[in-house]
Amino acid sequence: MSARALARVPRAAWLCALVAGLSAAGWSILTPAFQAPDELDHYAYVELLAEHGDPPVSRDEVQGPEEVAALTGLDYLQVRHQPRDHTISSRAQQQALEADVASVRERHLVNNSRAAGVAASEPPLYYALETIPYRLAGSVLGRLPLMRLLSAFMAALTALFAFLFVREALPSVGWAWIVGGLGVALAPLLGFISGSVNPESLLYAVSAALFYCLARGFRRGLTPRLALAIGALIAVGLATKLNFIGLLPGALLGLLLLGARAARSSRRSALGSLALACAVAAAPVALYAGLNALSRHRTLGIVSAALASARLPAAELSYIWQLYLPRLPGMASDFPGLFTARQLWFDGYVGLYGWFDTTFPGWVYEAALLPAAAIAALCARELILRRAALRRRAGELIVYALMAAGVMALVGAASYKSFPARSAEFAEARYLLPMLPLLAALLALAARGAGRRWGPAAGASIVVLFLAHDIFSQLLVVSRFYG
Repeated sequence: MSARALARVPRAAWLCALVAGLSAAGWSILTPAFQAPDELDHYAYVELLAEHGDPPVSRDEVQGPEEVAALTGLDYLQVRHQPRDHTISSRAQQQALEADVASVRERHLVNNSRAAGVAASEPPLYYALETIPYRLAGSVLGRLPLMRLLSAFMAALTALFAFLFVREALPSVGWAWIVGGLGVALAPLLGFISGSVNPESLLYAVSAALFYCLARGFRRGLTPRLALAIGALIAVGLATKLNFIGLLPGALLGLLLLGARAARSSRRSALGSLALACAVAAAPVALYAGLNALSRHRTLGIVSAALASARLPAAELSYIWQLYLPRLPGMASDFPGLFTARQLWFDGYVGLYGWFDTTFPGWVYEAALLPAAAIAALCARELILRRAALRRRAGELIVYALMAAGVMALVGAASYKSFPARSAEFAEARYLLPMLPLLAALLALAARGAGRRWGPAAGASIVVLFLAHDIFSQLLVVSRFYG
């Protein structure tokens, strides 16, 4: 963004960014080292890039000597998946940990395994950025907090672009933008994931920026500069995490629709803008394919194998449907006795932290249904009242729906690969957070759905609800690991 564009960003947007950054920073301090999903693998990836200049080549679970010393001193295995066991908390334990890590550093032991577990298959952009804070500290104990703070900064960008998306998508009621922006900023799951070393923190920020640019295009038209921004975001997303592929069909449809609108004024300009966006978006894929061809690897690396085996038989489609929605007549029951929308996705969003071993008491998930139902009802009321406007913006809404469906289908297809040995391997709410801008829009609509008189009060209540959710989620983590 240029200096002039930054000057036009509302103060409320910067406020949302600040709140999100502070929340994620708080999570980064409260969550013990490596007690977040796959953080040890993501750290190993960064270590290999920083120390050897090459990404990992193996999915084996092998950590470097310094990381192993830290995991041992932190009682990592004793704490992980053991809710009754707490992390180290005494000064003596901390001193012993620091001494063990220092001993490894003095012997100049490094990680030569070229392995990074589940992170090995991911693109390198996020990890390359994390090498910057990695090099600023001398040991894993100093590096990890700095690396987490970079992820927290990405959470701030996510909230900033979520606010800007709502401003473009719902321009008529300014106070509702703040409700949506703060709702995203205070989402505990965003703070938790972005308070750890995880490429999803950058994925959320890039996805939010893409939603914003598409909404801006539908409201103001497609310009060469906007087309360049959309293409660049697609390129960055593809270089960040493979999950971004789920957003591609919707994003490309959005570009086509915006190009068709622009062609009404100037076909040449519209075609030029589309060509620019596609060229920039395809650049990293072409570079990656070229490097693999030179090294005699598969053209698209691990993605090649996935594409070669990509099939959507009826059984897989049925599985993906049931992963989110109730089973239809004629479908085999893939999740018997399980209401997936509630027990997997809703409960997972309400509270599932640490290595998915930190949860609220059962009654909290029951109680959370009440405010969720109230927000849904207010949102539905506003949509019904504005149904004429919805019809006029059908193309734009289809784009957002396709982006959401693409993410959900990708998660479902990945989960199906391990079915039936594992029934819902990737049914984790964090994988749906690329759709956070849509949550911001729904919260803004819910506040507006309360009417002109009660709307601001409803919006304030929603923000307070999300603030309480974030605070109590952090307190839950404190009691789990330090209680």
